[in-house]
Amino acid sequence: MDETAPYIIAALYRFATFPDPQGLAADLRARAAELGTCGTLILAREGINGTVAGSARAIEALVAHIRALPGCAGLDVKYAAAAEAPFARMKVKVKAEIVTLGAGDLDPANKAGDYLDPAAWNALIADPDTVVIDTRNAYEVACGTFERAVDPGTRSFRDFPAWFDDFAQKLRDEGRQPKIAMFCTGGIRCEKSTALVKSRGFEEVYHLRGGILRYLEDVPEPESRWRGDCYVFDDRVAVGHGLKPGAHIACRACGHPYPRGTDHICEGASPAM
Repeated sequence: MDETAPYIIAALYRFATFPDPQGLAADLRARAAELGTCGTLILAREGINGTVAGSARAIEALVAHIRALPGCAGLDVKYAAAAEAPFARMKVKVKAEIVTLGAGDLDPANKAGDYLDPAAWNALIADPDTVVIDTRNAYEVACGTFERAVDPGTRSFRDFPAWFDDFAQKLRDEGRQPKIAMFCTGGIRCEKSTALVKSRGFEEVYHLRGGILRYLEDVPEPESRWRGDCYVFDDRVAVGHGLKPGAHIACRACGHPYPRGTDHICEGASPAM
């Protein structure tokens, strides 16, 4: 964490069991107000997810508060620096899921795929027998993705289960049950999507620890299998290797990213996870 930066951005999530997410949300609203942070936190019975920003001291205190919640000592957090506040205000919401897949009763905390660190990930996705799946939405994939990755072409994460069921049937028709490598921006969507894939009978299912953002932060560009930018859900729009600002800007009408200096066809709707 760069403690000299005007703003620190913390992207975080944790699958845990919250019997009373409403009560936890009320406490978080009060703490965030005291600290003057901005961003969004989502709580559900299955855990917490969000991105927040503030001074280094404020973010350190807010993260400590969240780590003290039940089952959150192992909270996954990725930090970045910003010169200006990337969010207009602070929101703490309670929802049915911390990331909406709508696939019924999954158990990402205990039945997700196996984590891989970058070196093992690079080796796995270089294997032509491995199926590499980008679990993000089409507008995110358009900014950049890993070599050989399958793009589901989804508009929303809710579309992923139906897409995968069709894709899985094609694999079975071909007599294949390959290793499956899956990735997303920060890791949370992969927790759920790998749990979904395992529930469909696939055994060798892997995902990238810390998601694309940690990969871009840790892996030197000459060793990287990532191509392009990574879309992020804040005012930075997209980042590249070393989490440096990317070459994309966002349409003011629909929110979709497009390369700076190019024409953009507006789709008239904001991006959805």
